[in-house]
Amino acid sequence: MALFDTLFGNRSAARQHKRHATVRRARVKASTTAQRAAQLLRSTHALIQLSKEEAFTVVGFMQMRQCADGEEIIRQGDRESSGDDGFMALVIEGEVTVETVTVSRTSPLTVNVLGPGHLMGEMSLMDGAARSATCTASTDVRCAVLTRTSLEAMIAEEPATAAKLLSAVALRLSQRLRETDGKLQLYGQLVQSMQEEINRLVPDPD
Repeated sequence: MALFDTLFGNRSAARQHKRHATVRRARVKASTTAQRAAQLLRSTHALIQLSKEEAFTVVGFMQMRQCADGEEIIRQGDRESSGDDGFMALVIEGEVTVETVTVSRTSPLTVNVLGPGHLMGEMSLMDGAARSATCTASTDVRCAVLTRTSLEAMIAEEPATAAKLLSAVALRLSQRLRETDGKLQLYGQLVQSMQEEINRLVPDPD
């Protein structure tokens, strides 16, 4: 039996993966929403590095989800221990408000509004850490969700596409960090300019 598994086990698994891929592709092609998701996944707001075929493959591992106006899709501070399985979501229709609560504030601060073609939750999909912001549907929202379980299945069955997806997500997160760093530098320059202007208008008494 062990010899049979050695000789034919990988071949059997490959055939099973191929059947799964055929079923997923047929499901995506039969759904206009899934096709729209594949198109949006390649937008400049999401993962433009993916090819059309790779986008179709990724969407085959995603689940379509409807969210009502006012529904919390992601909650700041949630992690796997609190039931969050580390998913990321692609907005297909509607708008999502991104809010965060900092130590210096008691009420949420709106940091972004996401529309069709935007991703949310990529960071926790990658590292499993606590959510850094709350994402709430500000209209009825339709989105495509990729869970960590589905990502692991993609890695096993479509390793090349999974590697391209992870590379594209990592690049996107890197770009976001650079944008944040740029904003912090601009904020620092603004504070310095304001301080210089204050010093000019209100000189120190001697």
